[in-house]
Amino acid sequence: MVVALPWLIFASTLLLASIKSSTASRMAKPGCRETCGNLTIPYPFGISEGCFREGFDVSCENNTVYRHNSSSRLAIYNINLLGGQARVNTLIASNCFNNPGGWASLDTGEFFTVSTKANKLTVVGCNTLAFLVGFNEYNVGAGCFSMCADKQSVDDSGQCSGMGCCQTSIASNLVSSNITFDDRFNNSEVRGFNPCSYAFVAEQDWFRFEASYLEDKNFTEKFKDGVPTTLDWVAGNEYCDQAVKNVSTYACIGKNSQCIRSPNATGYLCTCKDGFAGNPYLEEGCEDINECSFPDQYPCNGICSNMIGDYSCSCKSGTQSIDPRRETCDPIAASERARLTKMFTGISACAILLLICIFALLIECQKRKLVKEKKTFFQQNGGLILYEQIRSKQVDTVRIFTRAELENATNNFDSSRELGRGGHGTVYKGILEDNRVVAIKRSKVMNMAQKDEFAQEMIILSQINHRNVVKLLGCCLEVEVPMLVYECIPNGTLFDLMHGKNRRLSLSLDTRLRIAQECAEALAYLHSSASPPIVHGDVKSPNILLGENYTAKVTDFGASRMLPTDEIQFMTMVQGTIGYLDPEYLQERQLTEKSDVYSFGVVLLELITMKFAIYSDSAGERKNLASSFLVAMKENGLQFILDKNILDFEADLLQEVAQLAKSCLSMTGEERPLMTEVAERLKSIRVTWREQLIQNPSTETEKLLQNSSHYDPSSTGQHRSLMALDLESGR
Repeated sequence: MVVALPWLIFASTLLLASIKSSTASRMAKPGCRETCGNLTIPYPFGISEGCFREGFDVSCENNTVYRHNSSSRLAIYNINLLGGQARVNTLIASNCFNNPGGWASLDTGEFFTVSTKANKLTVVGCNTLAFLVGFNEYNVGAGCFSMCADKQSVDDSGQCSGMGCCQTSIASNLVSSNITFDDRFNNSEVRGFNPCSYAFVAEQDWFRFEASYLEDKNFTEKFKDGVPTTLDWVAGNEYCDQAVKNVSTYACIGKNSQCIRSPNATGYLCTCKDGFAGNPYLEEGCEDINECSFPDQYPCNGICSNMIGDYSCSCKSGTQSIDPRRETCDPIAASERARLTKMFTGISACAILLLICIFALLIECQKRKLVKEKKTFFQQNGGLILYEQIRSKQVDTVRIFTRAELENATNNFDSSRELGRGGHGTVYKGILEDNRVVAIKRSKVMNMAQKDEFAQEMIILSQINHRNVVKLLGCCLEVEVPMLVYECIPNGTLFDLMHGKNRRLSLSLDTRLRIAQECAEALAYLHSSASPPIVHGDVKSPNILLGENYTAKVTDFGASRMLPTDEIQFMTMVQGTIGYLDPEYLQERQLTEKSDVYSFGVVLLELITMKFAIYSDSAGERKNLASSFLVAMKENGLQFILDKNILDFEADLLQEVAQLAKSCLSMTGEERPLMTEVAERLKSIRVTWREQLIQNPSTETEKLLQNSSHYDPSSTGQHRSLMALDLESGR
């Protein structure tokens, strides 16, 4: 019914005058006055007692209709019965330099609201700010500021552009409003050409600004009777399904009337059913339309016969038409028309069959194109080389997945399956058909120096077997950018542990050093044991995952490079993360194992300071953690940058760790230690420290035990046996 409403209102409006003139239909209740001046007053509006619906009483004074009576100062110029609107006259608020503090209020009462679609708050004047404060369900408001320094700056285009005049929208369903002016702005500085400012709510398409209105006498003389404003009204404030239940207040009582939702306000209106016109609020108000009297609205190319609520149209004897309302009746025989109908049906069926065949052919061509595209991507990404390596058993740990398998595993890469996003792509949680949980990396770009390099890199990564490196399980090559499948690590990243919402208040120094040692051993393995050696290229805490028992696992080889024989990789574009980037690499574009050593040094700093690689100090200034640490070391202020939770531990131990971090952060790569040396040094530090704790038990031992139990799940109930750990292994 809502969809048909605009047509229904349009058609009924066209016919209403004709229906009224051709029948004895009345708009007012029987025995009630129907007009005042030139205005028809339709029920539910009415002048005297018993002639109006509650809340719709009006008065007729000096041939002018007023809401309630003339004391309301709300004159009614027009009532739209079908659209639920009334055009009224409202007051203007004025504010003069010699008489400030003007205002104007409007109280519509129940069932009436100020139309937000038809009206605007309009302000006329220079250096003035007016407010409209109103109430619907809540206290709402609107403001409009007009500014012009002199008469020449006034916009005289007829538009309210803010230079002499401004307009703004108002809130919907206002039942009351009050217009006031901001006393911080007045007309004292512009009184020579604009002594007063004015504000009012009026129909937006009615008002056209003229610069002469800024002069007091021109405006007050032209608009002394007020301005036209449109009000929306409803028969009731509830909707139809609720209104029809309350028989005593239901407005659509006519036998041929029906309830519709108001298109402009909260509530309902009444309208006549199809085929009827009149006043739907009166019991006998909706009368049958004689459609035959209105051939333009109700076409008939034959004999028209009126019916209650409808009409019939038939052809004369000897003529035929399938639908005489739309087609002209003609003398074609029924057999000829049937033959033409069959022929048209046959042609239509052939056309439909042809379209189906073309559509099926297009689908088949698209399928072949997709198969060819997958094969091209597979070959382009080195799939043939990898496939031959797998067949020859040189690679028996990597599996080639199809795109469909990975789409099913990730629910078509649903956003709810995202584990994280990085500079090189997005990682999704996947569940394979054998119920294995994996991590699937969907890269943004593919870093290849040549055609077969990606396959060669997959072969090397698949052969990496280190407990502190995330294991590669397979890849998908039949897409433009290959996807990688890794083992799923359950406990998040080191970054989340140190800086995220799950950050622990007390993270033991032993745990920090253990994670650092495990990361160093993984990088040392890549640099020294892999053939050819591999530079990670993006070592940072977000790329260090925490597995079972929070074992560190290095991941994300999107920026990694296999070193050529001269052990230097020249880069055309620097990749990495600000705060972790090797300054020598950034300047000279040479990627070496020492670039990873520098980045690892920043991770070690994060572990002992619990600060971000780029952090904000107490004054809110952004600082580089590596630079701040080196300055603290130079000025003997190490205690001011270290995490306060580890300051109570052995000073010599902390100094030794700091010296190791300092050596990793050397500006020159040649001065930095090898990753194998860093790993051995961390192992030695842990062993020495634990031996000291066993030989000289103190409060530090208890602190270590307490901190360990706060972090490691496996330490619960077992932290008293910490001293019995194998010191030779450093774990």
